[in-house]
Amino acid sequence: MAPNLASYFQAVDANADAFIHRLAEAVAIPSVSAEDARRPDVVKMGLFLKAQLEALGAKMEARPLGKQPGKEHLELPPAIIGRYPAKKDESKRTILVYGHYDVQPANLSDGWRTEPFKLSVDDKGRMYGRGSTDDKGPVLGWVNAIEAHQKAGVDFPVNLLMCFEGMEEYGSEGLDDFIIAECKPGKFFADADAVCISDNYWLGTEKPCLTYGLRGCSYYSVEISGPGQDLHSGVFGGTAQEPMTDLMRVMSTLVDGDGKILISGIKELVAPLTKEEQSLYKDIAFTMDNLYESLGSKTAIFPDKESTLMARWRYPSLSLHGIEGAFSAPGAKTVIPAKVTGKFSIRTVPNMEPAEVDKLVYAHVTTAFAALHSKNTLNCHLQHSGKWWVASPKHWNFTAAAKAVESVWHTQPDLTREGGSIPVTLTFEQATGKNVLLLPMGSSTDAAHSVNEKLDRRNYVEGIKLLGAYLHYVAEEPMDGA
Repeated sequence: MAPNLASYFQAVDANADAFIHRLAEAVAIPSVSAEDARRPDVVKMGLFLKAQLEALGAKMEARPLGKQPGKEHLELPPAIIGRYPAKKDESKRTILVYGHYDVQPANLSDGWRTEPFKLSVDDKGRMYGRGSTDDKGPVLGWVNAIEAHQKAGVDFPVNLLMCFEGMEEYGSEGLDDFIIAECKPGKFFADADAVCISDNYWLGTEKPCLTYGLRGCSYYSVEISGPGQDLHSGVFGGTAQEPMTDLMRVMSTLVDGDGKILISGIKELVAPLTKEEQSLYKDIAFTMDNLYESLGSKTAIFPDKESTLMARWRYPSLSLHGIEGAFSAPGAKTVIPAKVTGKFSIRTVPNMEPAEVDKLVYAHVTTAFAALHSKNTLNCHLQHSGKWWVASPKHWNFTAAAKAVESVWHTQPDLTREGGSIPVTLTFEQATGKNVLLLPMGSSTDAAHSVNEKLDRRNYVEGIKLLGAYLHYVAEEPMDGA
């Protein structure tokens, strides 16, 4: 164990109730970035965070990010940035940490068992409340880590740079340009030696993990139109070429029932699997029963752990998401829609460049539609795109985090990738040119974005210890692998 960690851990335990009260105060602020009426609450949450850190001696700023695109009547919530200690110690490493203080919408009528904006702790230590695990608990973990060092009388081991945003749940609008600008020479984030993000989750419920990769996401729309207006199938059925029929036939050519992408050339873009990478999957704490529990069924494609995890993390997937313009309400309605839009996405992986994926998608959809010899009109376009990210788990940033996990949880962490996307991860990597680590606090059962979101008391308290321990080990770790 690194020097002084025992005193730090004791301070965390001694102040656990106060740290939970701080989380309760944060959860009580309904900082829902997707709802215009709650924009003042999002700002309130950012200023609450700023005040908490200033009270501990951090040098903080609330940086304006301008107007919200498409909603010019709304100001974007500020980026809350800061430095602790207030004056840089040139003898110490500088670590940049990121989190977000906005949350997903939540209403009791959605199916919550408790008031979503009131932290409720049950007899098993499960702390329910919107934002508890995503991402207010982890963000406050950094605040609590600073306070626990002060309570323990332990010297803070690094220069900590902080960047907390209020629009992550709405696409992080305005943040990328801000990060890029502040990473330039002489700017606020320019002296970062590494980056740590705590905005993801363990693969299961018992074993911590370090995350070194994320899939990207390219999201497409396929629009097919024909008649000038919706038609009655009793009058026009059999006489007009129907856009819905064309769309079903085109979308059926994208992927098969076993998840195999049918777009020619996609497979060739994927980086080949190395023996070294393949070996990382064998010992990961995951079973097929974990998957079946999450699915609520045994409808998995693969029968084994390794194939399932690789399909989820390191190979691309294509999912069909929905159809706009079609009748979807209960009951029967004999309408022929004049225009329908099918939506699908491809989760991308190394070495799939988004522009190359776009070309293959457009070519495939155009060819599939042409084969129908339809008189209808096709339009396929990209709605949004985020690139994949993979870091080196051998970097000192990761080896330090692994030692911290062992000191707190008494086990070696799993090295994992994730199937989802956190676009800001890649932005930080490209803007700083430094290694980025994903260091989760919560577990797989926390129901982020869902009803009854929670964070276990154990994960919160031990997670505060983990964040502080990580900073101590990262201060000592040799630069090998950097």
